[in-house]
Amino acid sequence: MTRYYLSLLFFWLIAQTTFAADSSFPDFDQLKPQSELPDPLTTLAGRQVTNVEQWEQERKPELKALFEHYMYGKRPAPPEKIEFIVEHTKKDFLDGKATKKEVTIRFSPEGSPAIQLLVVIPNERKGPAPVFVGPNFGGNHLVWDDPTIRLPTTWMPDRQAGAVDHKATEAGRGKQATVWNVDLIVDRGYALATFYCGDLDPDNPDLSNGLHPNYLKPATKELGPTDPSSITLWAWGVSRAVDYLVQDSDIDAKRIAVVGHSRLGKTALLAGAFDERIAVVIPSQAGCGGTAPSRGKVGESVKQINERFPHWFCGNFKQFNEQPEKLPFDQNCLIALCAPRAVLLPNAEEDQWANPDGQFEALLAAEPVYKLYGAEGCAVRQRPDTGTLVDSRLGYFYRTGKHAMSRTDWEAFLSFADKHMPAQ
Repeated sequence: MTRYYLSLLFFWLIAQTTFAADSSFPDFDQLKPQSELPDPLTTLAGRQVTNVEQWEQERKPELKALFEHYMYGKRPAPPEKIEFIVEHTKKDFLDGKATKKEVTIRFSPEGSPAIQLLVVIPNERKGPAPVFVGPNFGGNHLVWDDPTIRLPTTWMPDRQAGAVDHKATEAGRGKQATVWNVDLIVDRGYALATFYCGDLDPDNPDLSNGLHPNYLKPATKELGPTDPSSITLWAWGVSRAVDYLVQDSDIDAKRIAVVGHSRLGKTALLAGAFDERIAVVIPSQAGCGGTAPSRGKVGESVKQINERFPHWFCGNFKQFNEQPEKLPFDQNCLIALCAPRAVLLPNAEEDQWANPDGQFEALLAAEPVYKLYGAEGCAVRQRPDTGTLVDSRLGYFYRTGKHAMSRTDWEAFLSFADKHMPAQ
């Protein structure tokens, strides 16, 4: 086994600074309704942002704190100690096309759950490989049918392939190979790094397991006003995976893309907004609470998502169930926090629950911040026809089919990354 250690100081130098949720923000009753998407360049006090310096020093930190306070909960600071253990390496993975590494990521405080990171790297390459990183729903063993990939041991939803009594089994191996398409990723010269989101925090309202006990009082049954939500903890875990990737000599630390689907698409966008080491952000069909406006009138509503999944967002967000128009931001502002980096919003015809048109509206409403940087926004003014990839800096992809991540999606993801990854 190979072990790596990184210090707290190193993390604070390389990781995007996080901001505590601000208790001085207005109470819900003091917030004024806004029917339109809020302008990302107008501060809470009504000041107009006119240059990049003002955005970076004033508005960007404010928006991050607003999202923490009213929606996702406070993002934990990077851990004081972290350890990477390469448990297993297989150099002839995918019939010799790739090397597989299985990495355990342990971090403080003592007793925190570990992340089991699966890393697949193409063997034929000229230098360090660009990489897609993102959490998965049911365990690394679902990504490819290979008996050497470890089964997760944490709680598993029984709806996941092969899961029995909330535990992963051998029957699940490779059942999501057509979701992750690791063979296509490798053939295109990219690496893949993925981990089971339940390693960090199981996807259920029980707050007694995963990372939540690190931040909540014992016997807590529901999230407090700014307690970290599951989406926040999953996004924080993406940054811990990035901590590993930036020091792996097989990975190009400047060419990292984050990807996730559905609730993990919400996670991917939040991770990309808060961690500037991520160069390309691809939240797939992320819908309400992700890339669709909370003010949207199509598909899932704030009330519906909070009632069905109370652990996904902090306690304060529940106040907006009946009046989402009182939010002092919307998801266009979260997209804008990624500026000037590239963002792609993929959607599907049969997934109107995710409000594809509303997502396109949010994409356009993030443009002012990109223009502030002198960067390209979205190349079209209307949602593109089915099957068309809009590969501008703010990109959009709309395909036939349902709510899923498919090989067609990955072909679009890879083409988008080819264009927008930083040069080697």
